[in-house]
Amino acid sequence: MSFTVAIVGRPNVGKSTLFNRLVGKKLALVDDTPGVTRDRRPGDAKLVDLRFTIIDTAGLEEAGADTLEGRMRAQTEAAIDEADLTLFVVDAKFGLTPLDKTFGELLRRSGKPVVLVANKSEAKGSDGGFYDAFTLGLGEPVPISAEHGQGMIDLRDAIVEAIGEERAFPDDGDDDEAITDVDVRDSVLGDEADDDAEYDETKPLRVAIIGRPNAGKSTLINRFLGEDRLLTGPEAGITRDSISVEWDWRGRTIKMFDTAGMRRKARVTEKLEKLSVADSLRSIRFAETVVIVFDATIPFEKQDLQLADLVLREGRAAVLAFNKWDLIEDPQAVLAELREKTERLLPQARGLRAVPISGQTGYGLDKLMQEIVETDRVWNKRISTARLNKWLEGTQVQHPPPAVSGRRLKLKYMTQVKARPPAFMVSCTRPEAIPESYIRYMINGLRNDFQMPGVPIRIHFKASDNPFENRRKKR
Repeated sequence: MSFTVAIVGRPNVGKSTLFNRLVGKKLALVDDTPGVTRDRRPGDAKLVDLRFTIIDTAGLEEAGADTLEGRMRAQTEAAIDEADLTLFVVDAKFGLTPLDKTFGELLRRSGKPVVLVANKSEAKGSDGGFYDAFTLGLGEPVPISAEHGQGMIDLRDAIVEAIGEERAFPDDGDDDEAITDVDVRDSVLGDEADDDAEYDETKPLRVAIIGRPNAGKSTLINRFLGEDRLLTGPEAGITRDSISVEWDWRGRTIKMFDTAGMRRKARVTEKLEKLSVADSLRSIRFAETVVIVFDATIPFEKQDLQLADLVLREGRAAVLAFNKWDLIEDPQAVLAELREKTERLLPQARGLRAVPISGQTGYGLDKLMQEIVETDRVWNKRISTARLNKWLEGTQVQHPPPAVSGRRLKLKYMTQVKARPPAFMVSCTRPEAIPESYIRYMINGLRNDFQMPGVPIRIHFKASDNPFENRRKKR
């Protein structure tokens, strides 16, 4: 991307709506409630022929530095420092407020180019607010409607004039073409692109961090990054949007998704929290490995187990992280107890990797990354058909399938149909009669004999074709 643009303004002026319009996707949560956005969220924007990085920010408010609003403002000021250009959004329908004038002065002192945007200009009676915006001394405002997409051409021209044509249109055609090739391959081929390849330790890895509210997810990611990139604090439920951040670990690009804390479904009643949970669930589906953060002081709550079960049912690779380990007084005894509970309470994926960590002090984070990579390696594992059929033969000798209704079940052939997660197909007689107990026996056997701990394993049974099935017996 050629340059970076930050969208700023007071709460509820339509910053996130404009962000979604520019990135072409509904990435940021949008609601009538003021102050929905809290963290700064980057995205790849496209405006006619312009390509740039856009940053959505929290609404600017005057508050003390130790309050939640004060920490949100610090995140917004960091986005302004990071950006090359600022879009200052005001509400033309509502008109200017003292906050608009205060933050207009702040942007003027920053010394960076500013484009004044008068949003909601399609509304009746918005002319007064539009002309009032001239009093901010930031140049002529650009009337737009982020909701309906009006005024985007004028906004494009204002950005080019403010940033300069050389910066707006850099000569990097080769880079764009390379990026396009990678994006098309990922989107079209998807998981099947690496089906027959060895595990690539240099390929970027997508990791989602999930857990109950106030488990320490954002603090954990900030410790990985070595900076206060995400908003944290003692309040529960600070994170609302699923924010992605990138960093390098031992030469490998890691893309981590911070998600909103997920409570029990019965307790989620507000619309905004429902949107946040839906965003978190979407992050789980797009991730490769999911780290489930447990509060080590109160682990294995019912919601923790439900989250782990959700991840495994989605087919993702899961790693457990027992956070706040610095608060544990007897680590050895507690660790032995947690490992015993992990095996007993989560039997659907035996061998789940569990790591004690502390997002506050950084304890155990390198070990956690090693376990994430190892789990992803197992999740991508493929086994040859010859080895599988040899294993299937030995398994049936050791423990034959049971007879159902007086008829013996026969397992004839087995092959792996996909990875991510490992899935197998077994050709057999009467697949609908295979007992659940025998399916669990086969899954546990695969997990133990082929070293696939802690990842979901799928087995599908299919009846073999019988060429004489429809032929009547000749009399």
